Amino acid sequence: MDRTGLLAFCPARFGPEIAGGAEIVLRRMAHLLQVRGWDVEILTTCATDHHSWRNVLPAGASHEGGLRVRRFPVVDDHIPERQDLERRILGGEPLTVAEQQRWMNAGMRVPELFHHILDVAEDYRALVFTPYPFWVTFACSQVAPERSVLWTCLHDEPYAHLELFRPVLSGVGGLFFQSRPEHDLAHRLVPDLAPHAEVGCGVEVPERYDPEGFRERYGIRGRFLLYAGRREGAKGWDGLLDAFAATTGHLDLPFSLVTMGVGEVRPPAAISDRVVDLGFLPDRERDNAFAAADAYLQPSRYEAFSRTMMEAWLAGTPVVADAGSAVTAWHCRRSGAGLLYSDVHEFGQCLQFLADAPEAAARLAEGGREYVLADYRWDAVLDRVEACLDEWTTGKS
Repeated sequence: MDRTGLLAFCPARFGPEIAGGAEIVLRRMAHLLQVRGWDVEILTTCATDHHSWRNVLPAGASHEGGLRVRRFPVVDDHIPERQDLERRILGGEPLTVAEQQRWMNAGMRVPELFHHILDVAEDYRALVFTPYPFWVTFACSQVAPERSVLWTCLHDEPYAHLELFRPVLSGVGGLFFQSRPEHDLAHRLVPDLAPHAEVGCGVEVPERYDPEGFRERYGIRGRFLLYAGRREGAKGWDGLLDAFAATTGHLDLPFSLVTMGVGEVRPPAAISDRVVDLGFLPDRERDNAFAAADAYLQPSRYEAFSRTMMEAWLAGTPVVADAGSAVTAWHCRRSGAGLLYSDVHEFGQCLQFLADAPEAAARLAEGGREYVLADYRWDAVLDRVEACLDEWTTGKS
């Protein structure tokens, strides 16, 4: 294995407070590859919030958590046309390539990062970008495409169907996919894909869990269902609240809904007393929350992997997931450790099963832990990542 040369990881946001799955994975991957002997640097922005893109952290070089970090300021001109173009994209209306380019460049941009890479691209053996729709990935990966590798985080969403991204997905040095459905989607969208591999995604395996201590520390009484992650419409949060409200309105269920993550919660009034918001939790308490829950709810249709499902299964907790996501349905069917729903009626049936047959639900979840341990330990994922870097970037340092 040739580990010479400098690797740059280029997420649009970076830091321990970031809740996005892609950013969490890249941060951990950078740490672990550095431990394995790679020379690693982080190139990122001064922003932490992916809605406002406000510059809150100082620009320049620093050391953060044992990694070298270079931050560059975001420029966001708030061009009015972008909102209309966004509406048309999400509504499925066709846009010309010129309109797509205006949409991309009318939002957040990081010109100083672009020029940094332009000036010193040859100093890097590889530059790893994520996720695919952000300006940082779209623009900066094209400065030295032969050295650029994408942790794509590709979803079957309107953005993925834009012509704008086809040259990116076909012209870079390599593409990392986390699941077979993500891989298959990329082939449907772009027939002439860049070199690529399905490497999976690494998940930490906790040494122990403390579910009863978690309940006591956070004052949680009775049985509960868990949601973790960003509380926003794109992740299915609003739909989950509506489905939970409709289900508890006509079924006698014993569950509260506990949520942890970032974003506003705003439950309907009818269930406000059943929704418990814990905010952003440290990793150990996050793991304990998974172990304490009756089930983990995954309502998002836009997933490339879903680490939260793996964290639930490692804790011995079953998953209830929206069948509209090819990725989460694929995991549930392969592992046999999850329940799928297609509408509110089926969602209610899943919750009724959990309420009436907790022992059967626990048995259902048993295969989930072995499923995760078999393919998604960090060591196995890093072995696959390193093999790809060795194949795609050797000689570029």
